[in-house]
This record gives sequence, structure tokens and C-alpha cells, in this order.
Amino acid sequence: METESEPYVRLASLRQLHQVMADMNTARSLADTLQTVAEGVVAALGYELACVNLVRPDGDLVVAAFAGNPAAEALITGRVGSRESWERRLGMGEHWGDLVFIPHTEGWVLDDDDVPQWYTDGPAPRFEDEWHPSDRLFAPMYAPGPQGSAACGELIGVLSVDRPRNGRRPGAWGREALQMYAFQAAIAISNARLRANMQRALVRLEREQQALRASEESFRQAFEYAPSGMAIAEMGGDQHGRILRTNDALCRLLGRPASAMRRYSFSDLVHPEDIGTLLRTSAEGGRAELRLGRRDGTYVWVSLRNSVVADAADGPRFLLTHVEDIEERKRRELQLAHRASHDSLTGLPNSAELRSRLSARLCQRTTPHAAVAESHDAAYGHPAFDVVGPGFDFRQGAEPYDAFDHHVHTVAPDGDHDDGTKGLAVLFCDLDGFKSINDRFGHNAGDAVLIEVARRLSNGVRDGDTVARLGGDEFVILADGLGRADAQDLAVRLRNEIIQPIRAEGRAVRVGASFGIGWAHCGMTADEVLKSADERMYVEKRSRPKQHRRAG
Repeated sequence: METESEPYVRLASLRQLHQVMADMNTARSLADTLQTVAEGVVAALGYELACVNLVRPDGDLVVAAFAGNPAAEALITGRVGSRESWERRLGMGEHWGDLVFIPHTEGWVLDDDDVPQWYTDGPAPRFEDEWHPSDRLFAPMYAPGPQGSAACGELIGVLSVDRPRNGRRPGAWGREALQMYAFQAAIAISNARLRANMQRALVRLEREQQALRASEESFRQAFEYAPSGMAIAEMGGDQHGRILRTNDALCRLLGRPASAMRRYSFSDLVHPEDIGTLLRTSAEGGRAELRLGRRDGTYVWVSLRNSVVADAADGPRFLLTHVEDIEERKRRELQLAHRASHDSLTGLPNSAELRSRLSARLCQRTTPHAAVAESHDAAYGHPAFDVVGPGFDFRQGAEPYDAFDHHVHTVAPDGDHDDGTKGLAVLFCDLDGFKSINDRFGHNAGDAVLIEVARRLSNGVRDGDTVARLGGDEFVILADGLGRADAQDLAVRLRNEIIQPIRAEGRAVRVGASFGIGWAHCGMTADEVLKSADERMYVEKRSRPKQHRRAG
């Protein structure tokens, strides 16, 4: 580029260079920018060949653009040279500022490396600054550094130029122009990459937004049209648990409009007996079976399953609750449980249920307290204390010791007289004359008698008392809070109810009843209590003349 002595030529070159730089910065894509850079070297800087080697993410350099020779362009565009080979080249030769010139006298050692290159023929130089076909000139391109210095930035590519049109190595002006052009090209390439990355980010963001909109629409449809109930509730803050949104299925299940549901939380709707179950249910992945109130005042059994809906910035925000109607299943479960614990003929609690209810009221003597007493007796030969009731120690003013954690001990009246003590009375009832009804009139008549006796016994006791069929024609009544006189009066009243005529198979029949009154107290088993009442019943039955055991 022989323009050092011709200022007007320099000015024309600067104008041309300015236009090329403007073209670089207005290119629409990274590929267009790279090709404009290569073509600008040929158009404005006076070289016949120019190549843009771009640094890839893995560090190697790829031939990204070529100008000046279509045959050479087709041969090497897209080929890759290793970073190691390029660093070797940039460390050789003469350094003209940021430029690297490798004369043909040194460059022959590079002929066999993996950097893509072209070969041109020509005569040997005739004078000192004449360009040789094997000379190499590189202009590294650096991303702008923090202080605006090109050399401070990261290497983004290398410009390779060849065959100056004037046939001479570039002078000071030519070198300055190439170095300035490489600096501006680096800025243009960095900007183009930034624009490309932004465009890709925008495209990706738009796709994500489209996917989010599609996901939200899918969720909305799944929520709204789900066959079972769905609700979204607030998490945290003063409004924690308040229902924000419900679907049609939940509104129909509870008979409440969506506008009304937003005034409640699930704790407002749950059955009072199930509030503990609701509070123990985990917010994340929690499950519970409980009853929710309908608008008409009734309750429905439901299964609740919770999921937390989290916000990317604020964390857990909402609680998604799935509400499934399990009323029919619960009804079947209760029916099965009732059948397992109740007599199929009379509907009364059966023997197993009777023993379960009785055992629940009793505690055994084999307690830590009793064990301490027994060990003391064995060691010292005398009682450590007198047991007034399980769990009491009157030794040296000791405080009462309760081994059963708030268990209310069941006690029995003392002796055969009424001392005012209220206890758990166990009335063992055996029907008199029932076998003769079965023999004379058949089992259907006998079943009718048992059903009517069960009804009369149930009507004759208080709410909370238990009437159970032990088996055959034997019944047991558990009546808590009675004294001896109360229990005897109850037995008389029930006997008088039973001896009234009973319609069975179109005829009136009569049966009598014998009652034995036993008393439950802690330290006894359920079987021991029932055996005691049974023995008293037989004593009472034997004590009455046979003709008086059944009226009529």
C-alpha cells in the first residue's frame, strides 16, 4: 500500500475505510458482519485476499469468511485450526504493534501445521520490501477491554491478509490502517454476536412464554374441568388458608357457589371432630380423610391431598388441594365395621364389641406402681404402702402416683348394701322360657322374640348405656354411674318390660328374664367382670321358683 507520500490518496483510502466500517456495523447478522469484514480488507486496504478466522467456544479457530478468490474460499471456508497452532503463529515473526508478520524465510516451518491456508506462486523478491508469495501477515482481533484497549480484551479472531496490490510489504500507514481496521472489526463482530445472542434469547423467551401460556391454559382446563374437587388456597401471611379459587366439581360437592367459597378456609368447613386431622395434615404432599360441611348443614366424607405451588422468586405461595368424594366408600367401611362389631339379628353390639368397650374402662393391677410394691414386699417382708386405688401412695406424705396418665379408675360399691358409691354396673340377662318358644313355634318366632327383647332393653336404658347380645338368649347391659339400689331398680324395670306379651308369628308369647348384677373395677379383666355377673344371674335364677321365672 504505497501511499505514504501521497496525502490525497490516504484521504481517499480513509473515506473508503470509513464506509467499510459503517457497512460492518450495519450488517444484519453475524455471518453478514464476518463477510463484510473480509470484503472490507480487499476493498479498502488494498489486499487481494483476506480471511476471517473466528474463535469457537472450544477455543479453536474456524475459517468463517473469505474474500478475493472464490476457489480458495470454497477450499478452506469452514475448516478449523487448533488454538495451539494459532498461538504458535502469533508468537513468531515480527510484531508490528498488534500485527504479526512472518516472512517467507521463517514461515516455511508452518507449512505442515493444521491451520487452513492457501498457497500462491510468484517470483522471488527483487528488492528488500517486496512481498513474497510465502509471506504471512496476521491482524489479531480482541474484544474491547475494560479500559477501551483492544489488547486488554479476549482474542475473538484473526484477520489473515495476502498479496498486496502494490506488491510491497505495508509501510507505517498501511500497518496503522490494518491495525485500526482489525480493532473496529473486533467491535463489529462483538456487537454482532451480542445481537445474535439477544435474538436467540428473545426467541427462546418467546418460546418459553408460549409454553408457559400453553401450560397455564392446560392447568386452567385441568383445574376447571376436573371430575373431582380442586381448590387453591393462600399460603402464609394473615390470609393463610383462605380459599382463593375453586372448580365447579367442588362447588357442586359442597352445594356452595364459587363466590361464597372465597369467604372460607377449609378449617371453616371441616367437621368439628376432624379439625385436628386437618391441622395435622402436611401442607406439602399431605393427605387426610375428613368431613366437610355442605350448605344444607350436612357433611360429606372427602379425601384431601395437598400440593405446594411455588413462585420462582418468593418460594411457596399457594396450596393446591385435590378434594375427592369418598362418601360411598366411607359408608361401606362403616357398614363393614358395624357388621363386624354388631349382632346381625338384633343390631346390638356383639360379644367382641362388648368386651372392647368394657376393657377400655378397666386398667390392670400389673402397673409400675404395683411392681414397685411387690419388689418392696419381697425385699423387706412388709407392705411399702396401702393401695386405696391403683396409683396412690400414702407413705410419708407422698404425692399420688398415676400410672395410667389421667385414667379415671373404675370402682365398685363395697359390700351388699348401698354405700353411695357410683360404679359401672354390669347386668347379665338370661331369658326364661325361650327354648320352649323355639321348640313349639319355630326359630322364626324365636328370632322375633329376641328382636323385641333387644328393642325393649334399648328403650329401657339411658343414652350412653350399652345393650349387647352376648349370644343365644343372653344379653348384657353396661350402665355407668349407678349405685347398688339404682342397678337393682334398673333390673326390675327391664324385667317388667320383657315379661309383657310379645307378638311372634301371629300369636302372643311370653318370656321371663333373670338378671345378675356384677360390678366392674380396675384390676379385673372383661371376662372376669362378665363371669361375675353371669354367676350372680344363675344365683338369682336358682333362688326363684320355676313357676315365677316366666310370667303368663
